[in-house]
Amino acid sequence: MALLRSVVNTSANKKYGFLFGTLKRGKFGRIDVNKLVLKSTSTCYTTAATTQVQPAQFSDTLDVSFSDARAAFKSKTNWELIRAYLVYALCSFDYLVEHNMKLMKLAQAVFGEKVFIKMMRGTFYGHFVAGEDEIRIRPTLERLRSFGVKPILDYSVEEDLSQEEAEKLEVEASVPESGDTIEKGDLKQYHVDRTFADRRYKVQSARTYFYLNEATCERNMETFIKCLAAIKDSTYGTGITAIKLTALGRPQLLLQLSEVIMRTRKIMADIVGGGGNVLSHHMRPEMLEKKFADANFRDMDGVREFLKKVTYDKEGILHLFPWSGIVDDNKELSSTFRIPDLKEGRMVRLIKHLSPKEEEMFRNMIRRLTTIVSAAREMDVRIMVDAEQTYFQPAIARITLEFMRKFNKEKAIVFNTYQCYLKNALNEVSTDLEQAKRQNFYFGAKLVRGAYIEQERARAAALGYEDPTNPNFEETSEMYHKTLSECLRRIKEFKDKGEDKKIAIMVASHNEDTVRFAIEKMKELGIQPNEKVICFGQLLGMCDYITFPLGQSGYSAYKYIPYGPVKEVLPYLSRRAQENKGILQKIQKEKKLLLSEIIRRLGTGRLFYTPKGNYVPV
Repeated sequence: MALLRSVVNTSANKKYGFLFGTLKRGKFGRIDVNKLVLKSTSTCYTTAATTQVQPAQFSDTLDVSFSDARAAFKSKTNWELIRAYLVYALCSFDYLVEHNMKLMKLAQAVFGEKVFIKMMRGTFYGHFVAGEDEIRIRPTLERLRSFGVKPILDYSVEEDLSQEEAEKLEVEASVPESGDTIEKGDLKQYHVDRTFADRRYKVQSARTYFYLNEATCERNMETFIKCLAAIKDSTYGTGITAIKLTALGRPQLLLQLSEVIMRTRKIMADIVGGGGNVLSHHMRPEMLEKKFADANFRDMDGVREFLKKVTYDKEGILHLFPWSGIVDDNKELSSTFRIPDLKEGRMVRLIKHLSPKEEEMFRNMIRRLTTIVSAAREMDVRIMVDAEQTYFQPAIARITLEFMRKFNKEKAIVFNTYQCYLKNALNEVSTDLEQAKRQNFYFGAKLVRGAYIEQERARAAALGYEDPTNPNFEETSEMYHKTLSECLRRIKEFKDKGEDKKIAIMVASHNEDTVRFAIEKMKELGIQPNEKVICFGQLLGMCDYITFPLGQSGYSAYKYIPYGPVKEVLPYLSRRAQENKGILQKIQKEKKLLLSEIIRRLGTGRLFYTPKGNYVPV
């Protein structure tokens, strides 16, 4: 243990020097991190191989009404309770919320930088952000752990760009070198539109990355690996780092790849009938060849050559394109995506010609993600790939699934994110679960309601394509519960067969009805919290009355932990204020519980309460 503490307290430069030296040389050096820090079994995934540590001991019984103020806030000092109440009270004033960024900049100008930073640390920053860097956040992470809660780290620094600057950057980074003309068969949803080029438009709860250049993407990769190292050292391997693919490469490539995927689905629907992923049709290569032959397709030699490259098993075709080759073998995009089109009667190229520079940019994106996930595997921590806008998401989901196939062989290292405000959420999750089963890898997923719904609706209406979102909150909740139920059903199937449960799900929701639904379904299906296949997650500074009682009652519970310098996380803090305004009912409950705990402590003479937890996270 003395060795462990000495390692945890090692300076950042000494700790990361070797790592970033290898990154600059373009490869990831192998680090035997298990010699540095103890490996914990307290994780949100299942694995056959575990290392024994001190067993978790829980004394709390969960109040599923989530009304136990003492359980919710026993991890907080009196000052932190008062600060939280003050922050929530300020979030109730419309004027302050709507003009919060202007007011923060005004306060900085009036009081000066030093006083402004102290003011922010004492209010919004102190409540919603863990600290400025990987060293300063450690006390927060250690306290969370002592109260049964694990972290998901997110470096929340953003460029403070004007709308005009953001639009210019996005348009430039989304147009191919050959130009962006919409031709016959193209899907305009997957082409940039200047009106919506500022991807922060109507988005409250998600960080936005804008592409500057390849060097910036390299720095983002290094930042994500710093997050992994911080998670490893502070939580003994139980934490997660959140990443975005738009931070690692040029958005043009994600747009083009997404269009390829969706055009392919439309072409397959014309051939076999119905929609969805080709995997769901259980179509064998010879059956597909016969379809083209029966239709008197002109280029049958092209069809046969195409079918040689499809990925299939005994149940049928899994993928029409060699995705594993794209991820593993650096195959060129422009020469890969050719498909027989029944309507056209010929082989068609689904992606416009990419220049050698653009091909290299895509390989760089894949290399960066490979470096990050390799580091996560080496450090025995997890990666959670955040969902983004629907015009990026098909590519993000496809790439993430391929990284699951590659890295999730023994346990869930890579997690995908599914937004349940989308109409196709259940179908997408079901298809990906089926792929994981057929290709025998661990499936990791975070289920969220979603962050881009207003933007998605506005963009669909303006550009004239079908709105991809559910029409209201009730149908979004129904979609969430159906999707979660499907995941739980498949977990139960593994359990009933006595097989390793190769599914790990995070219920990432601030909605206590959804959390209760998950708990009740777990009980109904006989899935125990200590089986480590279901975990729960909420943002730091929000819904503590849900997270902490869960963690203290034996459930796997996480806080999404933003960090970064005060001035550089102002855009994040601005969105937190906006989001809290939008969930006023939850704020009222949290304020009520905060006030009752403040009164209880003052009434019992606990004026200088010091939190001391002895919980061990699941």
